[in-house]
Amino acid sequence: MKTGVVAFGALLALAGSAHAQVQAPPAGAPPGRPAMPVCAPNPGEPVECRNRNAADQTPAFPQQTRAPFTPSNIDLKVEALAEGLEFPWGMALLPDGRFLVTERAGQMHIVSGGQLSAPVAGLPPVQVQEIAGLDDVTLDPDFARNGRIYWSYVEARPAGNVLGVARGRLVDGPAPRVEDVKVIYRQEPDLKSEHGNFGARLLFDKEGMLFVTLGDLASDPLRPYIQQLDSGIGKIVRITTDGAPAPGGPFAGQAGALPELWALGFRNPLGLAFRPGTEELWEIDVGPFGGDELNRIEPGANYGWPVISYGLEYSRKQMSGGTVKDGMKQPVYYWDPVISPSSLAFYSGDMFPQWKGNAFVTSLSQAHLVRLVLDGDKVVGEERLLADRKERLRQVMQAPDGALYILTDGREGKILRVTPGG
Repeated sequence: MKTGVVAFGALLALAGSAHAQVQAPPAGAPPGRPAMPVCAPNPGEPVECRNRNAADQTPAFPQQTRAPFTPSNIDLKVEALAEGLEFPWGMALLPDGRFLVTERAGQMHIVSGGQLSAPVAGLPPVQVQEIAGLDDVTLDPDFARNGRIYWSYVEARPAGNVLGVARGRLVDGPAPRVEDVKVIYRQEPDLKSEHGNFGARLLFDKEGMLFVTLGDLASDPLRPYIQQLDSGIGKIVRITTDGAPAPGGPFAGQAGALPELWALGFRNPLGLAFRPGTEELWEIDVGPFGGDELNRIEPGANYGWPVISYGLEYSRKQMSGGTVKDGMKQPVYYWDPVISPSSLAFYSGDMFPQWKGNAFVTSLSQAHLVRLVLDGDKVVGEERLLADRKERLRQVMQAPDGALYILTDGREGKILRVTPGG
């Protein structure tokens, strides 16, 4: 187990992108990776120092982007609880404190005391496509009784690769496995994906219904499907544990609409969380060349992609609808250039009382943990933590004791535990 203490009175915010932001690539292709400049803002100055990709765009309201640097001024202790994970994607906390962790290539492990179990047997075949494969994992709300888990994964279909959601009963032991496996939901229609963008985040609500985020499949010919109500491309859906449309959906009974649809107009929705003390559902969406978004999700709302965006096409062209259009929601907050956000969590613990109500977002390309201070629905401060570690961060969650658990990305993935230092 490795530990470290890091002071964050004056944070270094590492910048750069997982996709090129220096030379224009061919149309439709992600750009290459530049060197990461270092930002050292003073309190109250914008935390971001890189040039905007869309220099001519202006936010729709104050502090919709580049919020002021708001330092915590605390020391953090970072421990590695587990190492040796290969491109981990999702994690869930079992009732006894062990972790269930997925790896992109199709393996799932139970992690206990820093040790990885043998791969969980019984999973259906997984198709690896770019940064997706075997993706998120979550426990049934009644896991203590039924032992069920749910996972999302890329599935090879006749026409192309799309997202599937399966469930099974976890059988513990030296050779763990899942039994009674059933694929409960498939992204439709099955279409050819050129690059990735599968979404894949899973989240249960208090009624025991399952939200699933569905990406746009990163293929220009498929873009018309994103704004169509009869497709699961670029959507958030709400389903039962059997995969049927959850009752009371905003599009239920509407002719030509999938009854499970909850919201539409997303590119690659990788983060989903409920805000503590409310019933508000919030989401993180990965933008193109700039334009990563934090959104508050309203049932039936349209979040604009690919019509409007604060990002540019990889060809450097602006979206056809610009940044604002009637009938399409504005993001609460956006980043330009990108940070490549990969998960979202709200803090409600007691270990860091000054963080209560803050949102945390993991960054892949910029390799830091974003802390957002909110006042109502506005972001009024931003801090970038763990930047000195230079590790791509895949997922953040709050531990029962108020610590933060963080899953790192890469060939040597880790589970980190963050607590107060000193």
